[in-house]
Amino acid sequence: MKVIIINGPNLNLLGKRETDIYGKKSFDEFFPELKNKFPHLELFHFQSNAEGELIDKLHEVGFSYDGIIVNFGAYTHTSIALSDAIAAINTPVVEVHISNIHAREEFRHKSFTAAKAKACLTGFGLYGYEMALHYFMQS
Repeated sequence: MKVIIINGPNLNLLGKRETDIYGKKSFDEFFPELKNKFPHLELFHFQSNAEGELIDKLHEVGFSYDGIIVNFGAYTHTSIALSDAIAAINTPVVEVHISNIHAREEFRHKSFTAAKAKACLTGFGLYGYEMALHYFMQS
């Protein structure tokens, strides 16, 4: 099973940025741990701060991978283009948010992309990525 995690803007700063919200572990530290926990999966990771690059990656993998986990960061709350990109592909998508977006500022309560995803996990920290992988293994 081939699964990619696509992270959006500012997630390259995990472990440094607002550690009270996002924790002290970088994604570069977390990803090898995830690969070790799921050795039977082909796991890939892509991160970009640019919306167009995220769309291009969805188009690239959206017809050949078995699952896509997305955390679009702030683009979640603003991007109809990313929502349209999810709708345009065949690969199922699970949206993950490290923080509980519903416990934060009101503008973060709406996700334009969640409606096109198979599921949305919010507020479980980095464990949300593991939960998404378990979902794909059960599908």
